[in-house]
Amino acid sequence: MTEDGLAAALDSLAERSSVPIELDLEPMDRLPEPVEATAYFVVAESLTNVAKYAEASHVDISIRRRNASLVVEIVDDGRGGAAPSAGSGLQGLEDRVSAMRGKLSLESPSGAGTRLVADIPLT
Repeated sequence: MTEDGLAAALDSLAERSSVPIELDLEPMDRLPEPVEATAYFVVAESLTNVAKYAEASHVDISIRRRNASLVVEIVDDGRGGAAPSAGSGLQGLEDRVSAMRGKLSLESPSGAGTRLVADIPLT
């Protein structure tokens, strides 16, 4: 995480990505550091997985404040078939989000891309 916050850190990730990224970040004040760090980790690990396995041509990342949570959504147009049981990366994401009392959901039908959503409580 940077002194400039989550938006600046995600912009930096997007600039370095080998896959084109569309960032849709809702304007918001700084969030608690553990929330920002968890959101950053979810995006960074997801982008690593996309680059290694998805064969995607595009990634959409949306970050919104919803009620008392930060909702991070990452959608790619890759080959799908991602599963937490297939490797430690997705399991690590689930563990990290769970440690914040949050929830991680994954939709990744084979041949139809992947949609990962992390719901991270703000308190």
